[in-house]
Amino acid sequence: MNVTEPIRLLQAEDRPAIVEMLQKTEIFYGEEVAIALELIDTALALPGQEDYYIYVYEHEGKAAGYHCTGRRPLTDGVFDLYWIVVDPAGTGGGFGSALLKHAEALVQSKGGRWILAETSSRKQYDKTRNFYKKHNYQILAHIPDFYKMGDGMVVYGKNFTE
Repeated sequence: MNVTEPIRLLQAEDRPAIVEMLQKTEIFYGEEVAIALELIDTALALPGQEDYYIYVYEHEGKAAGYHCTGRRPLTDGVFDLYWIVVDPAGTGGGFGSALLKHAEALVQSKGGRWILAETSSRKQYDKTRNFYKKHNYQILAHIPDFYKMGDGMVVYGKNFTE
């Protein structure tokens, strides 16, 4: 991958900053934060595992955002963008776009044909959905009341073979 942004593999020292950014984001339910941290802890505990690729955007010596990407089980070229989070203090600074480009390059370097991102249909996720649209992701599915009543799932995707 040819990426010049300050993006690097997750390190144990990043965990406190990631916990802080997940909490400061204020749109995630507690169980969502717990899942995010479970994936981070798995990646840290099992170096070399290939289920979750977690990369950090470093700004001023601290994790300012991260993405977690992995191959979707039972597929031969579909990857999930499980998480892409930027510290609210860095929103609008291009960190998210850099992380997304990095995730896309990672997926392509591993022979990925698709990258999928599932997100909530709640109003609080308007910026997230606009972010994917801005980066040429298409809505592939919308399932109403998926997570909870009134909270549907919107699946965005980008195909690298088109």
